[in-house]
Amino acid sequence: MTKRLVKTPKLYFLDTGLCAYLTEWSSPETLEAGAMSGAILETWIMVELLKGYWHNGRRAPFYYYRDKDQKEIDLLIIQDGKVYPLEFKKTASPGRDDIRHFQVLEKLKMPIGPGCLICLAEQSLPLTPHNQSIPVAAL
Repeated sequence: MTKRLVKTPKLYFLDTGLCAYLTEWSSPETLEAGAMSGAILETWIMVELLKGYWHNGRRAPFYYYRDKDQKEIDLLIIQDGKVYPLEFKKTASPGRDDIRHFQVLEKLKMPIGPGCLICLAEQSLPLTPHNQSIPVAAL
């Protein structure tokens, strides 16, 4: 399974405000409607989670999953020998299809903890018995 993993790291711009400025998106409306709004939201979520670890003096056990079949999981947190998958989506109506790639983790032969989809929904909703959506506002 690990031979099929893509080993290229994923890079994030740690200051999304500076990123928006450099791309000349001058207003929140332009940013929200732009073609890269999903990527900017994903970056912002990742940075907020990362800052939570750093501000508590902890190393972030963050990993990104993508294989040669183009199955991606935005964030894997590996803690105490368990994998916790997280997906980030710019959607207000999350569904099971948004977390469909979580199933590839079974091939890693590691215990899998509860996963979540961080999105624009107003409230937390269960997606499967072990996965739920979490509003981005909860960060």
